[in-house]
Amino acid sequence: MTRTPIRRRVAAVAATALLALGTGALSASPASAAPAGCPSGAACIYGGPNSSGGVTNQYWSRGVHKLYNQVGVHTVFNNQTDDWKFLLCRGSNGEDCDWTFYEGSWTDVDLTPFNSVIVTP
Repeated sequence: MTRTPIRRRVAAVAATALLALGTGALSASPASAAPAGCPSGAACIYGGPNSSGGVTNQYWSRGVHKLYNQVGVHTVFNNQTDDWKFLLCRGSNGEDCDWTFYEGSWTDVDLTPFNSVIVTP
C-alpha cells in the first residue's frame, strides 16, 4: 500500500505548516507597525497617507476641536491612553461623527468632508 506513507507525509507537512502559521513562522509580512512621530497620549493627523508628511495636527485635550485645511487622504492615529477615543465629525461643532478611533488604532482617511474632531474618554 503506497498510499498510506504518502498520506502520512502529506498530513505531516500540513500539520507542520499549520503549526508554523500559528506561530507566525510562515507569515508573509510582519504586522503593520504603528505610525511613528505621534507621542503617547495624543491623537495625530499626518500630512498624507501612509504616515507621510509627518504629524501636522496633535490633539491632547478633551472636547471638540475644529479641523482646518485637511483635504484628501491622511493617516489618523489615536495614540491616546486610558481607552480615550478620537472621533472625526462632519459638523463643525462635533456633530455627525462618522469615524471612531479607539486607543492604538490608525488608518488612512479622506478628511475632505470632516470639519471637527472630538477627544473623549
